[in-house]
Amino acid sequence: MKQLTGNELRKMFLDFFASKDHLIQPSSSLIPENDPTLLLIGAGMAPFKPFFTGKMKPPHPRISTSQKCVRTGDIENVGRTARHHTFFEMLGNFSFGDYFKKEAISWAWEFLTEYLELPKDKLWITIHTSDDEAFDIWHNLIKIPAERIIRMEENFWEIGPGPCGPCSEIHIDLGEERGCGKPDCMVGCDCDRYLEIWNLVFTQFDRDEAGNYTPLAKKNIDTGAGLERIASVLQNKRSNFETDLLYPIIEYTAKLARVTYGQSDKIDVSLKVIADHGRSMTVMIGDGVLPSNEGRGYVLRRILRRAVRHGRLLGIEKPFLTEIVDIAANILAEAYPDINDKKVYIKKVIQLEEERFHATLAQGIELLNKHVQELAQAGKKVFDGAMAFKLYDTFGFPWELTEEILNEHTMSLDKQGFDQAMAEQRERARAARQDSEERVVIPDLSGLVTESLHANPDAESAKVVLILKDGKVVPEAFDGEEIAVILDVTPFHAEGGGQVGDTGTITSGLGKFEVTNTRKLPDGTIYHMGHITEGSLKTGDPAKLFVDVTRRRHIARNHTATHLLQAALKQVLGEHVNQAGSSVDSSRLRFDFTHFAPVTTEQLTEVERIVNEVILSNTNLAIIETTQEVAKEMGAMALFGEKYGERVRVVIVGDFSKELCGGTHVSSTAEIGLFKIVSEAGIGAGLRRIEAVTGYGAHEYLKSQNELLKEAAAALKTRPEEIVARIDTLNDRVRELEKEIGALHTKLAKNEVQDLLAAAKTINGVQVVVGQVVAADMENLRATGDMIRDRLQSGVVVLGAVSGEKVNFIAMATADCVARGIHAGQVIKETAKVAGGGGGGRPDMAQAGGKQPEKVDEALKTAEQTIKSQIK
Repeated sequence: MKQLTGNELRKMFLDFFASKDHLIQPSSSLIPENDPTLLLIGAGMAPFKPFFTGKMKPPHPRISTSQKCVRTGDIENVGRTARHHTFFEMLGNFSFGDYFKKEAISWAWEFLTEYLELPKDKLWITIHTSDDEAFDIWHNLIKIPAERIIRMEENFWEIGPGPCGPCSEIHIDLGEERGCGKPDCMVGCDCDRYLEIWNLVFTQFDRDEAGNYTPLAKKNIDTGAGLERIASVLQNKRSNFETDLLYPIIEYTAKLARVTYGQSDKIDVSLKVIADHGRSMTVMIGDGVLPSNEGRGYVLRRILRRAVRHGRLLGIEKPFLTEIVDIAANILAEAYPDINDKKVYIKKVIQLEEERFHATLAQGIELLNKHVQELAQAGKKVFDGAMAFKLYDTFGFPWELTEEILNEHTMSLDKQGFDQAMAEQRERARAARQDSEERVVIPDLSGLVTESLHANPDAESAKVVLILKDGKVVPEAFDGEEIAVILDVTPFHAEGGGQVGDTGTITSGLGKFEVTNTRKLPDGTIYHMGHITEGSLKTGDPAKLFVDVTRRRHIARNHTATHLLQAALKQVLGEHVNQAGSSVDSSRLRFDFTHFAPVTTEQLTEVERIVNEVILSNTNLAIIETTQEVAKEMGAMALFGEKYGERVRVVIVGDFSKELCGGTHVSSTAEIGLFKIVSEAGIGAGLRRIEAVTGYGAHEYLKSQNELLKEAAAALKTRPEEIVARIDTLNDRVRELEKEIGALHTKLAKNEVQDLLAAAKTINGVQVVVGQVVAADMENLRATGDMIRDRLQSGVVVLGAVSGEKVNFIAMATADCVARGIHAGQVIKETAKVAGGGGGGRPDMAQAGGKQPEKVDEALKTAEQTIKSQIK
């Protein structure tokens, strides 16, 4: 058995399948492309779904990858078992209607036994109970003894209707010492003795909605071999966590926490969780995922917060995760060098999120302690599961931490209630994914020779080769119908990289089709969306093509401006700035970028100046096609998470900007005319957004601003250039009037105070002042209350004041009255409830609002009754 590092194993696998005529593809981003049914890529085959269905043609019938994957379905088991991970790498070889069982089985066996030199007598095979073909290959061709080939009913891969089939797994016997000791321990046992290291899926059936299985005309192969699992075997480690793919992170964390790995199960679990999650968050952020409260951003936030919690269990109270990025990036550098390039950015995102969570954790603990006190006062011992889930969902508070704190107070958690609330949330998420899946329709292009389709910006005529209606191929479409059209050649530029698609018309002899957008399918096929405005359109029709060139020029100005904007932002804010999304249409551009503080007015002004300076320089753009490697050597910037082919397009603006981009651009910067920033704002953790306009859009924007200025000047009865001075004069007058009003309010309040004190009641020996006063806002109301309480020296005050369409209430009690049972917070709560409001506060001071000012008198009567019931 060979001793290989994780990097050596990955390279050997890909080299082996390259020798078997497989196209080696780089790992896809963890963010699925054109697939809203997936939050994150969780299997090697996921990026190739359209090819497995046979609806689209792959770039090669044989492909092999080492795919980055993230799964969180078993997140609670991470660290508790030897094999569970959130992030892992899946080695895979795929056949799309090319080779089948014989080759897939033979090559897997060849790689494992001849290249990795695994002992043949330690390898066991599982197959589906009915798969006699696989048995025959394993037994008669590979020469596996029949007793080491296990038939299992669960060896069948399917996810609802669609392509499916039996599978065959390869397991390795790691020895009795790894087993459970039971006499019937064998393949399929839950212990660690028999480790699955390779799964071969034979996609040979198409399952319909009724559950019928029809043999596929073209059968496929989908295999998956866990890099970490095989590495643990070759490195003779008891778990994946002890391999060179994870153990350096464990070493760092153990040293930081001053603990030793391997001496305590509890400590080991936390060290493993931190190692796994630290690697996951590094790769996820590197692929463009950012922390948020929904979707894949929530997955990242959950992983990071679990890592922080396990750090606390190890005694690490301060933020510590950023240093793990350096270690993880070093481990992954050979396979994913881009992570090294993004280290500074990844660390900054983690730093901000970790600091935020520490503050949130403090809030959660405060809220939990409050509920614990309420439980103790009520003499209860079980903490509500739904409330625990709220802590988890709102504050990222792990249930284990809740349980730990409860145990310190001799209380327990209603775990069943927590699990139910969690299950309900998962069901909502599942339903949302199902809704997305139902909306995604990938057309069947199996009857189309897509290789003959091409784009030509100068094309003026074409032939209609396919018409799609509701995702299905139709021979003809008629006036008013919404359809998609595929042409044999198209000048229409497809949506992508944030740029909207072209619009225009496609006209045949019998009809006219208005193109409202142009898009690409996953295999690169361009299709045109829109509706027929006249007559009909048939497959095979010759057609004249008209692109809305004026609109395209507006789009080109905005697109080139985004390149200039990014370069200017890097100059002004720093090299950490990277594009994190954009939207370019004919009216304006939107540019999202990574930055960790608001952009100041001075910085925005400087960015705007730099961009306009480049525009006025009349610099010609150079657009070249080259390889990814050459583009990188040139220093061309690429987008986070963007997937590029081997050949890329580089857009160069003199010495100022150099980016990979497939969009439309101006030929010279002078064509942009003018660049004007319209707005800048934060849109998430470490994310900012700038909106801007160019060319005619900038002219229209400045024109509207000028009109607004004239209107403001007219309203202020001055000239535009004197608006600021006029506003200053008016502000001074407003301040004078506010002082006068304040003095009048004080005088009025003093008179009201005298009247209320004169009407004070004594209830069970306590002086009580309840009444309605005039107060513009809560601040004035509190001031009046303070005056009455100070004059009373001992007593309770409840006041109400109508303010517009609402009513404000305050309640105050002196210390001796609080000692006699008065609780201002409870008084105000009952008072405000009558007026359609709510509120609360301390025993000595509370305030509230109500939505029904007409009920203020009734509410104040309730206040009096509540005070009477509280006095002891």
